[in-house]
Amino acid sequence: MVLLGMAVPGCAHKENGALHQAFSPLPSTPPTAAPIPSKPQLIVTPETQATGKVVKVNNAGRFVVLSYPLSHIPSVDQRLNVYHLGLKVGEVKVSGPQYEDNIVADLVSGNAQVGDEVRE
Repeated sequence: MVLLGMAVPGCAHKENGALHQAFSPLPSTPPTAAPIPSKPQLIVTPETQATGKVVKVNNAGRFVVLSYPLSHIPSVDQRLNVYHLGLKVGEVKVSGPQYEDNIVADLVSGNAQVGDEVRE
């Protein structure tokens, strides 16, 4: 038993108080590796389509007030779709007038609720 305990540490030795392990060189032939599958390129396309929100609904007059970023307000006579929770629920036609970031649109078909999204 004592001999076995002396044989194992034979691969390691102390030099200046530091323990060094015996070095085993790499095999002369590299192992064959399977080809690494290429990852598909991720394509990010910025959304250039402006989206607005319904901020006021007048069901009796069949019109809505839309809020848009100032640089993306739709033009008069432009037709837009109204979406509620991602589902198309109506269509509006921008009629004006515009005040700051708000513009009025006539409800052509379907319906709209405050908070609905409006886009082309």
